[in-house]
Amino acid sequence: MKISSSFTRFILLRKSQVIRLIALLSIAGNLFICTVILRSRKLRAVVTNYFLVSLAVADVLVGAVAIPCAQVTDLGLPRSRPQLCLWMLCTLLVFTQASVFGLLAIAVERYISILKPFQYKSLMSPRNALWLILACWGLSVGIGLLPLMGWHDPLPAGGECLFNGIITDTYMVYFNFMACMLAPLMAMMVLYGRIFLEVRRQIRKVAEGEVNSSARERRRIIVRKELQSATSLFIILFFFALCWLPLHVLNTIMLLCPHCCIPNQLILTTVILSHANSAVNPVVYVFRVRSFRKAFVGVLSCIRFSATLPCNTAGPSRAALSAGRNSSHPKWGCRQSNLVPT
Repeated sequence: MKISSSFTRFILLRKSQVIRLIALLSIAGNLFICTVILRSRKLRAVVTNYFLVSLAVADVLVGAVAIPCAQVTDLGLPRSRPQLCLWMLCTLLVFTQASVFGLLAIAVERYISILKPFQYKSLMSPRNALWLILACWGLSVGIGLLPLMGWHDPLPAGGECLFNGIITDTYMVYFNFMACMLAPLMAMMVLYGRIFLEVRRQIRKVAEGEVNSSARERRRIIVRKELQSATSLFIILFFFALCWLPLHVLNTIMLLCPHCCIPNQLILTTVILSHANSAVNPVVYVFRVRSFRKAFVGVLSCIRFSATLPCNTAGPSRAALSAGRNSSHPKWGCRQSNLVPT
């Protein structure tokens, strides 16, 4: 209990610093993911990575745009400027919805890949994947900007721009949460359930020798990779639900039970937890996906090796550069290693 109290006090005292740190980690981590995918021809050839880039872009925008806007509106700014206020409040709604639809698109893509492998290339061609991503972003913008189109409370008498004072509880609970977040999450649970059942069936089929011996090893490797990929993506979905559901549950409680007393510390913690989701995905990628893990290790090796070089304000000599290029250190010059998608 003492630890919990100390943690709450720390969160309250360091709120701005914690949120700024989350924003920086979100921007840096997700830009790293985008860079790794875009610089690797092999990773660009994997359709799943199109959706991962879209998800990473949404998280970068949360860190670079939505979180700063949220910090400004927490102060009640801008005052007496309702249109600008609504634009700033809607940014987080748009990017959060883009994450939800991005996760749903990934689940659909994995479902088709595993349960309909013969139709996969025609259904999930790069062109179709890009159209699906554009559709997800279009729906997200439309849903997130509904308050700007009139579904909001009037600006308070003092002119303060506060989220809870302007964005209606009915929009947040019945539409944003139940219709646009909870329903897609339930659909994703069903899709991943079907995926894991099919993977288990394939594993049992290989184990029982129903596949001929020449194709058994190849099939076993494919099934293992599909299982690892589906598990990694399900972990991302799990963290998204873990970070966002507490805040929406509190919104629901406040709407259905307006006289219930909810501690401000709890509300603040759930808000910070929802922001933190944007910084979680790169960590999952690095620990779960070999391609990103190798790239991350390469970056760390490059930084460590660069730190050991003597500082020379005049710049390195030609002889030193020649010796460095001829050295056996694998990460000289911070070159990108070949990445193999898993």
